[in-house]
Amino acid sequence: MTPDDTRIAEVLMDLAHQRGTGRSFCPSEAARALSDDWRPLVAEVRRVAAGLPLRATQGGVTVDRVTARGPIRLGLPT
Repeated sequence: MTPDDTRIAEVLMDLAHQRGTGRSFCPSEAARALSDDWRPLVAEVRRVAAGLPLRATQGGVTVDRVTARGPIRLGLPT
């Protein structure tokens, strides 16, 4: 069963607050916390993250959470 957007958002924000400002995490960490079969959830995690107050980066540069290609990091904005 796929988790709903509310549950995905809770996990994302929990991870962000656990790390704190200036620290980031990979969206796959949220997907892993949601399901043992986490790989199919990564796109959903990125989609939900787009509606949250999180910063997405690649190589330290801010990118769009949904359209960025390749690995991204998420975290609380500074």
